[in-house]
Amino acid sequence: MEQEFYQGLAHRVRVIAERADPFTRRRLLDLAKRYDAKGSTSRSAPTERPLPLPLSRSTPPMSIFSGPGES
Repeated sequence: MEQEFYQGLAHRVRVIAERADPFTRRRLLDLAKRYDAKGSTSRSAPTERPLPLPLSRSTPPMSIFSGPGES
């Protein structure tokens, strides 16, 4: 479904590029290529999400340094 969405966007951008000036046409065709790339890779690999950052980057939580029964 996501692949069809990006393919549709790429097609619409190419139609608009046919009527645009040369500079805009080049930019629109580059955009259409990016949409094609997104549509082709969306099925093959799921989106990887980054791990959340701790609230304070300077000092890690104490639970890392202490084992059970230690504080």
